[in-house]
Amino acid sequence: MILAPAAVLAVALSAALLPSGPLMAQDAPLRIEITDGVIEPMSIAIPAFHGDAEIAARVRQVVADDLTGTGLFREIPTEAHPARAASFAEAVSYDDWRAVNAQGLVSAEVRQLGENISVRFRLFDVISGQPQGDGMQFDARASDWRRAAHKIADQIYARLTGEQPYFDSRVAFVQETGPKNARIKRIGVMDYDGANILWMTDSSSLVLAPKFSRDGRRLLFTSYDSGFPQIQIMDVATVSARPLTTEQNAMAFAPTFSPDGRWVAYSREQGGNTDIWLMDVSTGAQRALTNSPAIDTSPGFSPDGQRIVFESDRSGTPQLYIMGLDGGEPTRISFGEGRYGTPAWSPKGDLIAFTKQIGDRFHIGTMRTDGSSERMLTESFLDEGPTWAPNGRVVMFTRATPGGNGLPRLHSVDITGRNMRPMNLDFAASDPSWGPLMP
Repeated sequence: MILAPAAVLAVALSAALLPSGPLMAQDAPLRIEITDGVIEPMSIAIPAFHGDAEIAARVRQVVADDLTGTGLFREIPTEAHPARAASFAEAVSYDDWRAVNAQGLVSAEVRQLGENISVRFRLFDVISGQPQGDGMQFDARASDWRRAAHKIADQIYARLTGEQPYFDSRVAFVQETGPKNARIKRIGVMDYDGANILWMTDSSSLVLAPKFSRDGRRLLFTSYDSGFPQIQIMDVATVSARPLTTEQNAMAFAPTFSPDGRWVAYSREQGGNTDIWLMDVSTGAQRALTNSPAIDTSPGFSPDGQRIVFESDRSGTPQLYIMGLDGGEPTRISFGEGRYGTPAWSPKGDLIAFTKQIGDRFHIGTMRTDGSSERMLTESFLDEGPTWAPNGRVVMFTRATPGGNGLPRLHSVDITGRNMRPMNLDFAASDPSWGPLMP
């Protein structure tokens, strides 16, 4: 049973294995090898889904868009398909699919039963002529057909890459409207692909930098509702927010949750000095993690919650540092040319993404946690604020265009630096925060 939070989506999805009958999963499954070298996309056939034509076509399209959007899969055009199977239960004619150079084949059926839908799917290894694991069935409300489609694509992606999936996830962001010198901003939450947008705040006050908790149930953000920056915490299900910091003589901004949700690390400015502070969410107790005349900001937790990475100009220019939550002297990890900022620790724990400025150009890059293996993924007039997909495979960020009419847009890129893609949004947006994979 897979249960999604009753929260924003108010949806329950159930998943069950389909009986395999005489079909047996193969011992050496079809697998796409993901390396830093050139990747030849796997050719995959996704014929029209069986069942109720209209909703089946919509589910199929989302599955195809999810898979091909990764850059790891190439969909075989429909016009090249052999004759369509008469039903979902019909045996696969592997020779016919080999003739059009298909490596993988998806077969599915979507049935609408009143206000609910039932989706069954199977994945086949065309080369070996065997099913790729067991079939599955997802049941959901008809209004939540997109989530069912993402769940199918997640299963296919995981089986064919050996990695954790990320399609059934959400992203918090800031919508921006109005002239560049007087932007109106509000926070929204959407599916990872830009669909199903829900607005969390209105445009009555300036809001910045939303951050999801690891369970996706809460958001932190910086609000100017009181006239100067303070941190608010929001319950996503009820869309209700409350102030987390209220000091009248100190500004608080750039908050982030610890992995267990107990702590919030943030930047606190008082008397011209900016340090990293740590707050217990339940009690409000707080303490300083750094204490220096430098500007320390943009904290990010390690996946185990024991360390933070942050930006500091204590060496003269903004660089990246790591320190434990028990205090002690921070360790500098960035030593390349340029200025570093907005670090984000990968969910896998192996990499840190960051913004880097060299001259008048901005980059999104990654490095290992000891500062080695630095790699630039992007370059433009202004790229900033990376956030990680739940599986640590893709980074989303803000890219702004120059000039008085320049606008920020959300983009994503694979950690190899390939498959740069703009988000399909018809408005300006910034400050993405990628939430967890939905249950």
